[in-house]
Amino acid sequence: MLQRNSAAIMQALKPDDVVLDIGGWAHPFNRANYVLDLAPYETRGFYNRTFAKNNPIPPIGGTVEMFTPDTWIVRDICAKEPYPFKDKELDFVVCSHTLEDIRDPLWVCSEMIRIGKAGYIEVPSRLWETCRGLERGIAGLSHHRWLIDIDAGSNSIRFLQKFHRIHNWRNSLPKSVLQNLREEETAQWLFWNGSFEFREDVIYGEEEQLREMERFVKQHRPYSQLLLDAESGLMRALSLSRRALNKGRRLLRAGP
Repeated sequence: MLQRNSAAIMQALKPDDVVLDIGGWAHPFNRANYVLDLAPYETRGFYNRTFAKNNPIPPIGGTVEMFTPDTWIVRDICAKEPYPFKDKELDFVVCSHTLEDIRDPLWVCSEMIRIGKAGYIEVPSRLWETCRGLERGIAGLSHHRWLIDIDAGSNSIRFLQKFHRIHNWRNSLPKSVLQNLREEETAQWLFWNGSFEFREDVIYGEEEQLREMERFVKQHRPYSQLLLDAESGLMRALSLSRRALNKGRRLLRAGP
């Protein structure tokens, strides 16, 4: 979670507000009274353990953990069972860098709205997730399942399957774009009150998938037209070579 947004949440919360952190295992929101996650309490704080030596990540939600082993609820957050809270029982629900990882973010969103009066959602920006350079040979992170667009103006979240074709260089952004992102460009977020809209856009056809990804990449103009023309010329040459090779094989099979 961005530190400035963590500070804004802390400033807005009242001392007696009841707070839930959904999926907070790797870097819990310390002000949360409850945490809901598949991993157990004893293994919490993965980010701090992993990056503590070279690049320590400061705590979020204050420095004192308000949750306890008894209020750390171990469960699959995507299981189709209502969370153990009544409708609008919680004053605030935090879900930071979780929805992009899981198999059913729509269910999690529906439960957040049911049990929470207000909340905060943060996910990787579409720009960050489309960049190469985080892991070798791919765009974004390998365990992320979704490309997500948050529109704070319309109070809405859009989920799109992270198609494998995004790892092609034409459908992703180069490492140079990643290296020049400001911190606030690496994430997107939504402060919601009462409710918010959410949906999954399903794109089946290969051509439609490619158009969706190319549309986003072209907005940022990362490649020169010369490079694109060179790739198109190479693809045409390869196609002609395959045709010539296939024709030669047919002639050999046909014999004299």
